[in-house]
Amino acid sequence: MKPTIDDIRSAADGLKALSVRTPLLENPLVNERIGGRLLVKAEPLQRTGSFKFRGAYNAISRYARTGDLFAVVAYSSGNHAQGVAAAASLLGVSAVIVMPSDAPGIKIEKTRAYGAEVVTYDRYGESREDIAAAIAEERHATLIKPYDDPWIISGQGTVGLELMEQAAERDIENIDAVLTPCGGGGLISGVAIAAKAADPGISVYSVEPAGFDDTARSLVGGQRVGIDPAARSICDALLAPMPGELTFAINQELLEGGLSVTDEEAKDAMRLAFREFKLVVEPGGAVALAAVLSSKVDCRSKTICVICSGGNVDGDLYADVLGGR
Repeated sequence: MKPTIDDIRSAADGLKALSVRTPLLENPLVNERIGGRLLVKAEPLQRTGSFKFRGAYNAISRYARTGDLFAVVAYSSGNHAQGVAAAASLLGVSAVIVMPSDAPGIKIEKTRAYGAEVVTYDRYGESREDIAAAIAEERHATLIKPYDDPWIISGQGTVGLELMEQAAERDIENIDAVLTPCGGGGLISGVAIAAKAADPGISVYSVEPAGFDDTARSLVGGQRVGIDPAARSICDALLAPMPGELTFAINQELLEGGLSVTDEEAKDAMRLAFREFKLVVEPGGAVALAAVLSSKVDCRSKTICVICSGGNVDGDLYADVLGGR
């Protein structure tokens, strides 16, 4: 089932009293640098520090309506984990989260703080899907996928719904393009649905870490392709092995194309976000901003919106990045 704009509007209604309507930021010095107008949707200020709360709450609340739901299980490197843990707590549901053992410590700690049980695994030697499936069967729990679920996509699409509403409220007549970080594709597919509903002529681009540009390559090839297992990146939030089946079907229809940035470009964007927007952004959350700053898209005399998708970064890594390391 492909979600619709009505599904996204319904998700927004359900989230209204719980999620943060994150600001759309602008800085004249950055605008001068790129030769255009840049709008930054600040999802690090969202509940749990990323957009993931939106989709997690929408999905768990929807599944709860269909019958008895006492437990959920999810797999995640950290942001979906926290979103599911927080949403489950609000809805009175127990949660088990399968997380890679090398996930940032802050993400593991926060997931536990929201009341979830954390089960760790080796991301390079074990299958998180198999582990989660076994737990779901053993505990009669419902699996909450990180992206390939219509309710997840609908919840994430509220980011796009908000940014288009906020632009209209500020009398911004035209947004030329929206750039969104992309892992499995849940955020960008939802944002694309919402943005295109408001303005069919808007261009939407995925942005991924170099070596993990599976969505970009899949769009070019016309079918889903995976990553090289040897690929590595500091953008831990965006290391999905392959685009989702449902998300790719949507993205293939709606996206203009896909871009990629290096880890160093992501670090540069993190530093600028701190310096000019006073915003803490994790590496994966900074890739769309990085694509603009590194001229991966032409911004001259255009209005471009980027989504900074999360701010859950370990303090030591963040200090190193701000220090230029």
